[in-house]
Amino acid sequence: MREERLLERFRAIEKEPQRRETMDPNRQILSILRHMECILNTRQGSVIIAPDFGMPDFTNLKMFGDESAREIEQTIRDIITKYEPRLVQPRVGFTPQEEDLLALRFSISAKLAIDENIPVVFNTIVRDDGKIQVTD
Repeated sequence: MREERLLERFRAIEKEPQRRETMDPNRQILSILRHMECILNTRQGSVIIAPDFGMPDFTNLKMFGDESAREIEQTIRDIITKYEPRLVQPRVGFTPQEEDLLALRFSISAKLAIDENIPVVFNTIVRDDGKIQVTD
């Protein structure tokens, strides 16, 4: 059950009281995916207890280029390092797409902290409406 966040554990115990201390990497990866989507769709400054939680406002980027991509990659990597401790050694890379010029795509790869032999890869899409979708 350690693979999930606290509120997820409470909900799981209500649904499955017999499930207590079994480790399920797939369940942890799904929990991380949901948490990553939450973090990346929160704007910095909107969480009073942690003003740096979430993504900064990138609307002031005049032109999107290599420098902007590196800035966003570094920002995502820093957020993962600070707010998702279940992932270690995160790497973020910009994935250019010719078919959808209004969506920015980034790949995130890391390892699970509970077992560094398990690689994790997520794909993120920053849509034209500013929402970030995370998929595995």
